[in-house]
Amino acid sequence: MYYVYVLQSLKDKELYTGFAVDLEKRLYKHNNGSVSATKSRKPLKLIYYEVCVDKRDATHRERYLKTSWGKRYVKNRLKNYFRSMATVR
Repeated sequence: MYYVYVLQSLKDKELYTGFAVDLEKRLYKHNNGSVSATKSRKPLKLIYYEVCVDKRDATHRERYLKTSWGKRYVKNRLKNYFRSMATVR
């Protein structure tokens, strides 16, 4: 299985989209500072993921979710999550 995931930084509330074969191990690497792209933004919280059987489908989906249309999709898909986060502030 291949995973496409979205993390949210608890530090700056920004999102990070990635791809992994072992989602649990990848999340651990993000949070222990082993991933340079998110090293300064930890801790990170997994807020969304999708599972793909084919690697090419997963990498294609990752690229899509990084576009403006993809970001809009994620924000719409998680609108209740973001709404509840806004009331916490």
